[in-house]
Amino acid sequence: MIQAIGLTSAPRRSEPPAVEELTFEARPGHVTVLLGADGAGKTTALRLMLQLRPGRGVALFEGRPLDHMAHPSREVGVVLGDVPGHPARTVGNHLRMLAAAAGVPTERADEVLGAVGLGGLAEQRLGSLSRGMDRRLGLAAALIGDPHTLVLDEPTKGLSSREAACLHKLLRGHAAASGTVLVALDDPKEAARFADRVVTLDGGRVVADQPVAEFARTRLRPRVAVRSPHAARLSALLADEIHSGNPAVEVVREGGSRISVYGSSCADVGEVAFRHGVLVHQLADEVADMGPTAVPEQPDGGPDSAAGGHLLDDATIPIPRMSPPGPVWPVRYELRRAGGVRTGWLAAAAALVAALLVALPLARAGDTSAARLLTGWPEELPLPPAAFGAGLLGALAFGQEFRYPALAHGHSPVPRRLGLLAAKLLVCTVVATVLGAVSVAVNGLVLRLVFGPGAVGLPPDWPVAALGWTGLVMGCAWAGLLAAGLFRSTLMGLVAVLSVPMLVVPAVQHLLERPAAHAFQGLSGLFRAGSLVQWPSGVDPWVSGAVRLGSQPVGQALALSLGALLCAYLIVVLRGRTRWWP
Repeated sequence: MIQAIGLTSAPRRSEPPAVEELTFEARPGHVTVLLGADGAGKTTALRLMLQLRPGRGVALFEGRPLDHMAHPSREVGVVLGDVPGHPARTVGNHLRMLAAAAGVPTERADEVLGAVGLGGLAEQRLGSLSRGMDRRLGLAAALIGDPHTLVLDEPTKGLSSREAACLHKLLRGHAAASGTVLVALDDPKEAARFADRVVTLDGGRVVADQPVAEFARTRLRPRVAVRSPHAARLSALLADEIHSGNPAVEVVREGGSRISVYGSSCADVGEVAFRHGVLVHQLADEVADMGPTAVPEQPDGGPDSAAGGHLLDDATIPIPRMSPPGPVWPVRYELRRAGGVRTGWLAAAAALVAALLVALPLARAGDTSAARLLTGWPEELPLPPAAFGAGLLGALAFGQEFRYPALAHGHSPVPRRLGLLAAKLLVCTVVATVLGAVSVAVNGLVLRLVFGPGAVGLPPDWPVAALGWTGLVMGCAWAGLLAAGLFRSTLMGLVAVLSVPMLVVPAVQHLLERPAAHAFQGLSGLFRAGSLVQWPSGVDPWVSGAVRLGSQPVGQALALSLGALLCAYLIVVLRGRTRWWP
């Protein structure tokens, strides 16, 4: 059950609230329609209920507000507009990614795809879907977490009558399985065909809360629509002849060549036109919307247990019981998000090719150290291509999240969640380490093939160099990730990565009064002497190497940048409501 109590939107400037003191209920097993014309407050009401817009009042889903749910996607499915997702991602991959985010088995994606009639389109890309298929995919995404409640904003807008009927059947099937369905619509005739209960809004307030049968009787009125080039003459004839036999008939001039006749039939109107030789271009039965003022206001605003409608038993969607999400689900989501589109793969391949193209001229010059050859890092570049590529992949991890917000409803921003951050940091660490290792391996192999076995070899202190290389690519990936998450932009993530060697390193070098390596000489021996657990003497070179790497300006600049970005990110998270996942 959904209970909306006193929902009132925050006013903007001098304008009144778009929704004021809105109170209604949506009961399980029924389809409830929130009806109103554009500007009546339907979408604002839904966004207030989902806590996507500031205001006051409370919305309870099964007795709890949304922010008191540990896993909202497992309890409330939402469709607010088009499906938010990367246009190059396939339908199946998109739903499997959402299944991982909701903590449900990946097989659930195939179940909901079949339920909404998209079983054969799993490999089709989101950007190629028609509007009808997009709406079905949106419903599948809402159902992926096995929710008891569905909230949809004009899901049939722009659909054909056949596509709308299919969507109606799917939603009625969810209601037939004891689910709660709340749909915002602007067409009263569609509401009369589809709903069990209709809550009518006008000017941001509830003007009626009725069973569908009562709504249809009071709001919709049958009429005969007539179009004739002699509308004035025909309306006078109809008024004279039909009124004489039935005083309840009403003839209304709609303007131009259109006439509306209430309380009569096409046969009676056609006979009058035929007897008097009046040309008629259109003669059809219609249902007229009498407007929200024609609906009597319900003072109590409460639900009526005698709601009408019709339940469909053949459209129910089988829903298995699922265990709560575990800590591994955010990582599964991030892996599917990163691997589902080609952008990351292309960025990694471009970084490898760029590193090789830089290393070949360096080897031909013959005066470069083995470390610079293997990493493809000439002194003229602020960063090696592999490290910049790792930073780009880190920036894309959050940049794509904000550009194609699969985890957000409507146009709301993607929440900065600590569980999501931890998963992205872990995946970025692995990806950056693999990218750095593959870059070194490819450069070494190609240089040996081109220039001979003696062209390049491992540096004497290769363990320390490998540690520093790993730290560099990993730190760049983290810097891009944190900056993109903080500023909600891939570009800002790249700016943060490039600012480390171009701005932070010169500042660190200027602040240092002497080479930091001198200050840290013998520090490993002091650590060993003061430690409660005495490590073997063979560990000293590793400790000395790590200390020496940390004392370099690049290492210090990267550490300072990461610390500042992480602190800023955590401050922004803690200022709002923190939720670990999802």
